Amino acid sequence: MLQISTREGERPETTNTNPHEQLTQNPSVECHQLFKEKLFHFDKVSRRPSIISVPGAEALWLEEGEPCNCTNGFMIEREFAHIHPAYDGSLHMALSEEDFKTVIDKQWGERHPLAGKGPIPETIALVYAPRDIEEIDTVMKIVNASLKNAKTTKGTAL
Repeated sequence: MLQISTREGERPETTNTNPHEQLTQNPSVECHQLFKEKLFHFDKVSRRPSIISVPGAEALWLEEGEPCNCTNGFMIEREFAHIHPAYDGSLHMALSEEDFKTVIDKQWGERHPLAGKGPIPETIALVYAPRDIEEIDTVMKIVNASLKNAKTTKGTAL
């Protein structure tokens, strides 16, 4: 179960359609870069251009052949999360139902407007961009929960 504190301040403004983006409280270029340096260091996870997001978004992709949660562990193929470019800084990711609820309740994110429609799982969240080093640590916990969800399996593999 994801253990995070409540995010301080008001929720940022976001778009309510695609592209689903964070419009306010965006990180500095330096904060965004520092976060990305930490973000792409998970074992068995590749850094790739996102195949479902805006140009410049970078995906976290569970490597081929790794056992996975094929039900609600990914947004598309093996892309379980992606980060938007620095002008936005937010992330989209697939979460377990329990972790999704925690992220929403603790004000770290919101439901994607297309979640639950078509092939997009119900528990796809936009997680707000970290605004400082302390928030980077919290958002990393959320990304780790997304990876754990992607890897939770009953023995299936894509």
